[in-house]
Amino acid sequence: MNATDLLANTLSADANTRQDATQKLETAARDSYPEYMLMLSSVLVNENTPLHVRNAAGLALKNALSARESARQSEFTHRWLSLGADTKAKIKQDALITLGSAQQKAGNFASQVVAAIAAVELPEGQWPDLIEILLGFVNTQPNANLKIATLQTIGFICEAIKPEILSLRSNEILTAVIHGARKEEPSPEVQLAAIHALYNSLEFIRENFEREGERNYIMQVVCEATQNQSVAVQVGSFECLVRIMGLYYDKMALYMEQALFGLTVVGMKHTDERVALQAVEFWSTVCEEEVDLAIEAQEAQEYGETPETESRFFAKIALPEIVPVLLLLLTKQEEDADDDEWNVSMAAGTCLSLLAGAVQDAIVPAVIPFIEAHIKSDDWHQREAAVMTFGSILEGPDPAVLTPLVNQALPLLINMMTDGNVHVKDTTAWTLGRICDLLISTIKPDVHLHPLISALVNGLTDSPRIVANCCWALMNLADQLGTYYEDDGTEVAQSGPLSRYYEGVVLALLRVTESGGNEANYRTAAYEAITSYLTQATPDAITVVQSTVVTILQRMERLLNMQNQILGVDDRNNWNELQSNFCSVVICVIRKLNNGIQPLADRIMTLILQLIQAAGKTSTVLEDAFLLVGSLASALETNFAPYMSAFLSYLYPALKAHEDTQLCTVAVGIIGDISRALGDQSAQYAGPFMTVLLENLQSEVLNRNVKISILSCFGDIALAIGPAFEPYLDTTMGVLRQAGGVEPNPLDYDLVDYVSQLREGILEAYTGIVTGLKKTEKASLLLPHSQHILELIHRCLSDEERTDSLMRLSYGLLGDLADSFPDGQLKQLLLSQWVVAELRSKHRMPPETKKTMRWAREVRTSELFFQSI
Repeated sequence: MNATDLLANTLSADANTRQDATQKLETAARDSYPEYMLMLSSVLVNENTPLHVRNAAGLALKNALSARESARQSEFTHRWLSLGADTKAKIKQDALITLGSAQQKAGNFASQVVAAIAAVELPEGQWPDLIEILLGFVNTQPNANLKIATLQTIGFICEAIKPEILSLRSNEILTAVIHGARKEEPSPEVQLAAIHALYNSLEFIRENFEREGERNYIMQVVCEATQNQSVAVQVGSFECLVRIMGLYYDKMALYMEQALFGLTVVGMKHTDERVALQAVEFWSTVCEEEVDLAIEAQEAQEYGETPETESRFFAKIALPEIVPVLLLLLTKQEEDADDDEWNVSMAAGTCLSLLAGAVQDAIVPAVIPFIEAHIKSDDWHQREAAVMTFGSILEGPDPAVLTPLVNQALPLLINMMTDGNVHVKDTTAWTLGRICDLLISTIKPDVHLHPLISALVNGLTDSPRIVANCCWALMNLADQLGTYYEDDGTEVAQSGPLSRYYEGVVLALLRVTESGGNEANYRTAAYEAITSYLTQATPDAITVVQSTVVTILQRMERLLNMQNQILGVDDRNNWNELQSNFCSVVICVIRKLNNGIQPLADRIMTLILQLIQAAGKTSTVLEDAFLLVGSLASALETNFAPYMSAFLSYLYPALKAHEDTQLCTVAVGIIGDISRALGDQSAQYAGPFMTVLLENLQSEVLNRNVKISILSCFGDIALAIGPAFEPYLDTTMGVLRQAGGVEPNPLDYDLVDYVSQLREGILEAYTGIVTGLKKTEKASLLLPHSQHILELIHRCLSDEERTDSLMRLSYGLLGDLADSFPDGQLKQLLLSQWVVAELRSKHRMPPETKKTMRWAREVRTSELFFQSI
């Protein structure tokens, strides 16, 4: 069978034919990689091959070059770079020729292939003339298809490759892209491809944007493109403006004044929803930027500094222009709109909410007339828009400004839960949920609580979306009332404002969860609300907590007995989701009752072990089951010991599931939970635990983030068993020292972030080890390792990008180390200039970090003082 037939068969309607062809291609890719790649490129370039087959060839080429997982990408990169020069040249030549194919879609396929090869070769310094070739295609070739595909290729390359690699060619790339995007370009398709390429290149043309002349020209071309006759080009140009605002806010004042205010307000009124959506998104981006800048300005003021970028208050200036348009768009709801379909009404609501955050109190007088005029309208569109407006402005303005308005509106909103229109009821439930979440102090228990809870509980029998929002509102009510009365400064009361409603509300939520379906996620929302009520229960409602957990355990038992009746994927997903919900409720009850869960512990562990067996390799259910075991261990402490032998046989396989990152992470966390729970009794398990954890560190498959959890877990084991950690100390310290030596490439942001997290894990491990050994007869074991520990602390505190948590851990560990040697063994190290300087640091830091630093300084000072006597 030839290559064309084989590729065609991968698209066959017959499953067997499709599977057979796919298997043969996979075998060819594995066993005859050079021939396989040449075969695909020959199909891609052949103008006589059917388009759908050329597409399959292009897709297969791209998939052989790029992967999402970094390990797989490394494998693909190595495999391609190992190909012979002639083979690579032929494949690249075929892909470049196909860019100019008479069939435009074939050029699209080729653009992805060229970009995939570029993403592999350019970072390695290979294919140096590629950009020049592509620029030549754009600037000198009359073939419109070639220009379109080439601009797409440039866009894909800009998207896939780090800006630093292309920065030397940024001027040429920008020139070519802008040339294609100009209004003088006769082909709208070329303009669209150029606009998309510009969108992808915006990040690495930062230097060009710094130069006023070039910036003016770029902005002129993009602004002109918003007026293009092609709607697709208009949409693309507004997308560019959205991204430009996100990247270059500080350069936008002149353009906002001269063009962008007008263009975007007109754009929001555009008859084509695609254009209107992007114009609304522009203002959402402005508001997000200005909210962030306000936070930065406040932080800078607290530390007596000047913020890097100052807000230009574009949103506040434009408020009179954009609010009327947003309010108009809010009334454009569709009766049968799909929940997942983003439309102008939803976009306007989101933008209004962000606007309230950006302009704060100024939003209130701008929208109140609209709310008052329409909240009792006969037209449901107007009523729903008025309620949506009210709900959208509840975060941003000063609560003192909103409180009288909410007090006035609450009775009306509660009554609107019986509105005849489902959309109005849905938005009303959402707005009540927002009030419960953001302005709980406006809800007066003796005035509002009974009618509010009655309305929300009645809503639990309505349509799925309304049920979900009522559950959310009830959840917020429990969480925020609980927090509000805790913050009140009064002692923990036996009763609370919700006490008399507990049984009724929880029973109503349990009835919702009896449903077989979960449309609009309403059953899950009900379980989340139940969890909140049980978490916030006051002592007089503990019987509700106890009876609810018994009900949930009964449901778990019934569901486990139905395991053999599961027929298809939908049944399995439903089973998994319910078990996860059950686990969440039981975990919250365990945390609430703490060691009061003891009478149910046998029953819970029996069910969880059955669940682990029944779940097979369903990682989400296994994760939830393991988290439940961790909670139970923490609650029972040493009383968890009887369950260890039965549980360990399930824990070790999870620890060895290296491909399942999340499950393995949770399993590592369980070791920490068990160690803390059993304390020095966990010494008997420390050997096997350390063995499997050290083996995991050697795994090439295991995700590197799990390895951070493992390092932290060493600290949990050491802290639990204290001096009994001695047999594992030298090996562990060697691993930690080696890991602490990793230095990031400052240009690789992912690696910088990873190294920061890695150092936190190492510091947590050291903290557990030091704390477990200090003030014991084995404290002297730390002496040979103290210098390496201090070197790591020095590196962490010297890092300009250090996080608050990293600083707090560093100061805490420094204090623990000083506290371990009151007889002066570390005197010289503690007198180091950097230690003195750091403990007198004036760096900006949160109060908790500063408190830890002061403690470390006091410990060090007192130790040095006593040593000098």
